[in-house]
Amino acid sequence: MALMITDECINCDVCEPECPNGAISQGDEIYVIDPDLCTECVGHYETSQCVEVCPVDCIPLNPDVVESPEELQAKYERLSGETA
Repeated sequence: MALMITDECINCDVCEPECPNGAISQGDEIYVIDPDLCTECVGHYETSQCVEVCPVDCIPLNPDVVESPEELQAKYERLSGETA
């Protein structure tokens, strides 16, 4: 699954620079995560870095974008040009 940012976001700016895939950007009102770029940090880190740094715990899994660990790994490989 990709992650998403809920409306509890306080625009603190700490999540965006932590994303290794550039999936987080400023939206109209709050930060947003592009599900096409989000790998939940698979391939980069053991845990999702945006979730780790978020002070208000507003970054859950996106129920509309269901992906297996294998699919996340394949997305990482496609985005990074690397293979496992």
